[in-house]
Amino acid sequence: MKIVLTGGGTGGHFYPLVAVAEELNRIIDEENLADATIYYLADKPYNTQILYENGITFKRVNAGKLRLTPSLRTIVDLIKAGIGILEAIITVFSIYPDVVFSKGGYAAFPTVLAARLFGIPVIIHESDSVPGRVNLWSGKFAKAVAVSYKQEIDYFPKDKVIHTGQPIRHDLHEPVDDGAHEFLNLERETPVIWVLGGSLGAQIINYAIEEALPFLLDKYQVVHQVGAANLDEMKKLTNATLVDNDFRYRYHVFGELNTLSMKMLAGISDIVITRAGSTLFEIAHWGIPSIVIPITNSNGNHQIKNAYNYAREGACVVIEENNLSEQLLVFEVNRIYDNEQIKNEMKEGAKRFAIEDAAKNIAEEIVGIGLAHEK
Repeated sequence: MKIVLTGGGTGGHFYPLVAVAEELNRIIDEENLADATIYYLADKPYNTQILYENGITFKRVNAGKLRLTPSLRTIVDLIKAGIGILEAIITVFSIYPDVVFSKGGYAAFPTVLAARLFGIPVIIHESDSVPGRVNLWSGKFAKAVAVSYKQEIDYFPKDKVIHTGQPIRHDLHEPVDDGAHEFLNLERETPVIWVLGGSLGAQIINYAIEEALPFLLDKYQVVHQVGAANLDEMKKLTNATLVDNDFRYRYHVFGELNTLSMKMLAGISDIVITRAGSTLFEIAHWGIPSIVIPITNSNGNHQIKNAYNYAREGACVVIEENNLSEQLLVFEVNRIYDNEQIKNEMKEGAKRFAIEDAAKNIAEEIVGIGLAHEK
């Protein structure tokens, strides 16, 4: 059996694919499926080490974003998309997989189109409250549509939809607190605020945190993931802000965080400040109270809808970007931390929102459809 995974551009697409691949490998081993092979088709490998560790073969297929505004960049992307479609047709034909699993996004379009041309079954997964254009299109002919939010069901044919939740990698399932403070150079008795800006960082959040630090560090220690491209700038800004601050050692800034650091922070953090992307599902799985700051202008305002759908479970506080200030941020952090009832309600709401075994359920669906097509 041959399985193709596609989608990419961000960690929000890539890492759920990896989570599903982990479960696929488990099923392949348990069921002794001979000659089963997993491929990843996208414009870039994103993380070659993780692909290698999971036995996934990468095949490059160019892709261009489908922009709606006329510009030179739009023309360049259309050319890339055209090249990618030709590459995908050749690559998919050479592999001739039994099933294609797509996370959507522009990087998935050429591969999904090639699969449709060859009559290869497609399964898709949508992580957001409002589907992207590629998933909306492919949902019309997909064999199955897995969704993270129950609100997405209205966008797809109801007989195809499975409310699975979000696939989460095995390595992130269980938080670790033993030795975490020592490993991360944190104080044991001081509460931890964890700021997650996503793989690319979030400058508006970074600046609000920088301004809030003098009011936070006398009570909390802050672990701040700013995005690799923003690390040097944030170090300069925060060094200047905290030059005379007695508690400046409580601020810890990182461009990116590896899996072990993520697990340890999940085990010891009191509050998480984050965007409203797929990381919400990891935070929900860990049951950590959170402050969610959604991107204002996302596709279909999906981040704002994601945030409020999560907030409806009582799992978080939402601060929209146009209301974000250091005063409001400090106020909400203190309000959550100082009130045990609020913290407990948020933890319970997060657990209600989380759906276990998402990756397992999706992998089983992929294998079932793949085996049926193989026959």
